[in-house]
Amino acid sequence: MWTFALARLAGILLLGLCAGLLIEPIWLWILGAACLYLAWQLLNLYRVDRWLRLRSQIDPPGIGGIWGDIIAQVIRLHRRKQYHKQRLVQLYRELRRSTAALPDGVIILSTQREIVWFNRQAARLLGLRRPVDVGLRIDNLIRAPEFARYLHGDDYSMPLVIRPPVQIDMFLALQMVPYGGGQSLLLVRDVTRQMRLEAMRKDFVANASHELRTPLTVISGYLDTLADDPSIDPAWGGPIKDMRAQAQRMNAIIADLLELSRLESADGEAAREPIDVPHMLERLHRDALISADRPRHVLLDLESSDGLYGTAHEIESAFTNLLVNALKYTQPEGTVRMRWWTDEEGAYFSVIDSGIGIPAEHIPRLTERFYRVDAGRSRGQGGSGLGLAIVKHALQRHGGWLDVQSTEGKGSTFTCHFPQQRIWKLQLRNAASA
Repeated sequence: MWTFALARLAGILLLGLCAGLLIEPIWLWILGAACLYLAWQLLNLYRVDRWLRLRSQIDPPGIGGIWGDIIAQVIRLHRRKQYHKQRLVQLYRELRRSTAALPDGVIILSTQREIVWFNRQAARLLGLRRPVDVGLRIDNLIRAPEFARYLHGDDYSMPLVIRPPVQIDMFLALQMVPYGGGQSLLLVRDVTRQMRLEAMRKDFVANASHELRTPLTVISGYLDTLADDPSIDPAWGGPIKDMRAQAQRMNAIIADLLELSRLESADGEAAREPIDVPHMLERLHRDALISADRPRHVLLDLESSDGLYGTAHEIESAFTNLLVNALKYTQPEGTVRMRWWTDEEGAYFSVIDSGIGIPAEHIPRLTERFYRVDAGRSRGQGGSGLGLAIVKHALQRHGGWLDVQSTEGKGSTFTCHFPQQRIWKLQLRNAASA
């Protein structure tokens, strides 16, 4: 097309040159031919521009040459754009229909945590209204302190369970899912049934434990009496001893169940009472040293004299469970070491043992109730399977968490992390004692 256009221009200029040779002056005829060609091109440009502006009302101009090729390309681009537009509209409608059919609520949030879009289920669960609430910050509509902390945090691996502002008898699980461009999806799920079942389970465990404690106390009392009665046939000595051991084990399990139920039912964070952690650990260390079946080396490293703000019996229960586990699963020639230290980020308590270790696939489930890595060996050693669950809930009540590092056959390290605001500083302790 460009070759044809250049040939046409050359032909017009040649005609002007020939006319100039016949009738002088030559330059005037060449200039006139060029102006004629330019006027024709401007006319074509006007027709194309008018068609582009009024494309929906008039047909494309019938122009050949390079202008015809340009018009054809514009028509092809327009048809392609229309096709993609219709495809996008179709996909958008399918997306809206699919999200509207989801059993969970979906909210799209901008980088400023403003509502961009939400489906019908989100509107029902959270009481959102369209288009009034579009463009508002989500934390202005869900006024819960724990949600504000979750929204502005950086850990969205676990959902947050709250009561919605529209129905206080409902429980909702909210989970943020960040995606490209700084935007986020807020997924909303109704977990009322699960929470009620969990509450029923907790109540059942607590009530059953309370009811079992009385008959077990009676059975243990009679067994103690029988064990001390010289008139009992010596052949019954072994069975009575075994029954006493099993009764003691059942009492320990019930005590752990009651402690776990109390921790689970406690609302909010633990109290902020000062706890002398170094003194507590020295006492635990002395108790471990007088144990008959302890490993050869039981060590205590106190790298800080600071304490904690919290509930003393919950912290002691957590530390004791970690120490007892380490003593139980460490060979007689092994080593168990307790370590307490603080830094600018918080406080830490570790129990390091050279015991049997834990396979990696079991570590994520260690804090589940009654979970055992080796059920046979655990029952043989009298474990209840509730110790680490108690540790997890006690730490959560103090804003902390448990970290487990273990290598099978080489030992394990259990570390309790406490936030900096839970530290009872040395200078405060000295001022209190003065």
